[in-house]
Amino acid sequence: MDSVDRSSLRLLIEKWLGPTPATPVRVSRFGRIPSSRRRYVYVEALLPAGALAIYFFLHDDGTWCVFPPAVERPAMSVLRLAA
Repeated sequence: MDSVDRSSLRLLIEKWLGPTPATPVRVSRFGRIPSSRRRYVYVEALLPAGALAIYFFLHDDGTWCVFPPAVERPAMSVLRLAA
């Protein structure tokens, strides 16, 4: 199993929310973060004690995580010219 398989959205939902026939899960929202245009999915589990919800974020390498990707910041570098 490679890293993409371990971080697939389906496997992360199973890991974090443990859906069963008695405690179903549903995607209640999805879209893009306005500032970065990165994708997210909001998943809810219907537990006997109430709803439990988690946001999942798509990263540049194609993996899904429970934390958002790092914001790309402008960077400068130095170019050394030959003498």
